[in-house]
Amino acid sequence: MKMLPCREVSRLVSQGLDRELGLGERLALRLHFALCEGCRNFDRQMRFLRRAMRALPERGERESG
Repeated sequence: MKMLPCREVSRLVSQGLDRELGLGERLALRLHFALCEGCRNFDRQMRFLRRAMRALPERGERESG
């Protein structure tokens, strides 16, 4: 299996937040993450931001409170 370039990994990480990735995509990401600390950090940051955004109240809730 050929290692994905970082640009493709960042695209897949972003897409993986919105859809379920296929088996091949997930395996390619795992291989890349095993060798690339920068992309591992990007993945962690994206997941953190997604959780943080979900934890925020809806806009209407913030304005009425």
